[in-house]
Amino acid sequence: MNQWSARWYEFVKKRSHFALWSTFIKWIVLGSVVGLLSGTASAFFLKSLDYVTDVRLEHPWLLYLLPLGGVLVSFLYMRYGKNSAKGNNLIFEQIQDGTETIPLRMAPLVLFGTLVTHLFGGSAGREGTAVQMGGSLAECFGKLIKISPLDRKILLMCGISGGFGSIFGTPLAGTLFGLEVVTIGLISQQALLPCFVASFVGDLVTTRLWGVHHTHYVVNEFPALSLSIILKVVLASVIFGLVSILFSELTHFLKRTFTSMISNPMLKGAIGGLIIIALVFIVGSRDYLGLGIPLIQDSFEGEVSPFAFLWKLIFTAFTLGTGFQGGEVTPLFAIGATLGNTLAGILHVYGPFLAALGFIAVFCGATSTPIACFLMGIELFGSEGAIYMFIACVVSYLFSGHSSIYTSQLIGVSKSQFISIPQGTRISGVKKKK
Repeated sequence: MNQWSARWYEFVKKRSHFALWSTFIKWIVLGSVVGLLSGTASAFFLKSLDYVTDVRLEHPWLLYLLPLGGVLVSFLYMRYGKNSAKGNNLIFEQIQDGTETIPLRMAPLVLFGTLVTHLFGGSAGREGTAVQMGGSLAECFGKLIKISPLDRKILLMCGISGGFGSIFGTPLAGTLFGLEVVTIGLISQQALLPCFVASFVGDLVTTRLWGVHHTHYVVNEFPALSLSIILKVVLASVIFGLVSILFSELTHFLKRTFTSMISNPMLKGAIGGLIIIALVFIVGSRDYLGLGIPLIQDSFEGEVSPFAFLWKLIFTAFTLGTGFQGGEVTPLFAIGATLGNTLAGILHVYGPFLAALGFIAVFCGATSTPIACFLMGIELFGSEGAIYMFIACVVSYLFSGHSSIYTSQLIGVSKSQFISIPQGTRISGVKKKK
């Protein structure tokens, strides 16, 4: 800190209200810049993703090039990726007092890798791509203005919120996701305003400036509040939480297994592509490729196969477990919505209602972000079913245990007083202790 900066700091510190206004304006500006960067990146990504998806649907033979796509993506990360291969976990670790640099090349690498995955038919999402682009752009911006170590952490959280809020069109959920996801059970209120600004501006930039339209799902009615409905929602939510564990653990298991068995990442990607092709022939359907948005739409508008959720889970776990790029969240939406639709027939409740709860609850269980998922439910489906959505998120959060799709998440507070886990333990550390 130079002499002028020291004098300015002392001046501001002695005038509390001036200090508050200074902080307010500072984070409005910084958060807006991150929102502009992440929103623009998300808009480009979403339009590109729509394009490559349309190309894949028009040319079904592209699926047979998926092994070559796996080789290409793995080669790029092996040759140029370095620590970018950690993905979202790298950003989380830097917010948690990490000492590594988040390279700017993370953004184009994950963007290109995800587009290749979707072009050839891999089953993956888009949240991971948006968060990594937002985080790497926020890091670059922070370096440019020579931000302090503490402000760097907040700026990276803004990158997460800006990426998430803009990619799904849910600014409130994006705000809380950036606050909740780094440490389970703890929220940094210091970053509340910056994350909201980044998420809000990111969403505005994506939709208003660049004209991107998000997919909407409709729930025409929510059942009246009754004990029987609450009990059914609780039961379904327990299942949602358990399925989120299945997805997380299977994905991590496949990553470990393929890495230990196949030392060459390019060969691993090629084998992963062959496995996805084989799965398509086994199932006799291509419904489980890509994001899974048609599956989600079918869950709200009609019926889906009773085991659609399981097939989507398997396709996605093998895609990500063998080194392809992309997020997990949209496939989790598809898994949850199709599972909810299936359970609705068993529990005799309105299908779209339980599909909406599964949509947010499976995602909640896999990320341990109950408030963000609850707000996402309200933003997407309205507030009429808020009580049910809150129950679904809380129950799924509890029954998902200390399992997560993000191995670098810290545990701030154990989910149960009967489970003793030292504060600050990473999800990966919990698995080792078991």
